[in-house]
Amino acid sequence: MNITVKDLLDAGVHFGHQTRRWNPRSGPYIFDHRNGVSIIDLEKTHTCLTAAAAYVEEAAAKGKEVLFVATKPQAQEVVRQAAKSTGMPFAVNRWLGGTLTNFATIKRSLDKYRTYLRMEQDGSLLKMHKKEGAAVRREMSRMLRNFEGLLEYRELPAAMIVIDTKLEEIAVNEANRLKIPVIGLCDSNSDPTLLQYPIPGNDDAAKSIRLVVEVLTQAVQAGLARRKVERDPRKTVTPVTRQDTGDSAQPEVNISKELLDASSEPVAEDGAAGKGVRVRKIIK
Repeated sequence: MNITVKDLLDAGVHFGHQTRRWNPRSGPYIFDHRNGVSIIDLEKTHTCLTAAAAYVEEAAAKGKEVLFVATKPQAQEVVRQAAKSTGMPFAVNRWLGGTLTNFATIKRSLDKYRTYLRMEQDGSLLKMHKKEGAAVRREMSRMLRNFEGLLEYRELPAAMIVIDTKLEEIAVNEANRLKIPVIGLCDSNSDPTLLQYPIPGNDDAAKSIRLVVEVLTQAVQAGLARRKVERDPRKTVTPVTRQDTGDSAQPEVNISKELLDASSEPVAEDGAAGKGVRVRKIIK
């Protein structure tokens, strides 16, 4: 991780919510309350962000998927681009209840959506009755909104990155029920004890969100790079040096004069078969 506490300060990560809205469980990460605003301790934020990035990198290096979740407007585009750049699933429009805990039903709906997309590509949708085709297109538009970023979502993720854990409370609860580690950017009004890797910081400012997401995205990319190297390692050849011991490394072979003479005999032609027959000397 190549950011410092100064970078966090410049991005405004230290600004929390008003003191009347702060969650007492976030107390260990609060530096002070000034002018009615909670100030987050950036030293602890930097430590937590480092730990979260290390875990995400390890998960990606092992070939596991990391799910990005952020439905608030100022975080949607940032998270969408981050997830697409790493090839990870994401949910930015809305969180469908049961995306984790009711995975079997979500998987069937995704299969149905993939079937509609294939029908649209091969022209089967145009051959349907006009009214039936219009109904399918309406359902596809709804599925596009609900399943954007989840089209390749075929198994439960190994970790989940959440922006604003208070807003995404349902997603966090589902992950906790299934023992899926949650990495979350949580403000002073959130409960960090619900997260395995809390990142205390400003979850409302776009600049703060972008900085944290970029760090986690770089960690995922580093893990993917490690997985590629481990899957296809470069083979190296160690040169073998011959030691000079005074004797030849390959033993000398002595061939007798009789064997040399026998091997140099001419080949006679067999008139009946038309084949060459080698005449050999019999040495007694």
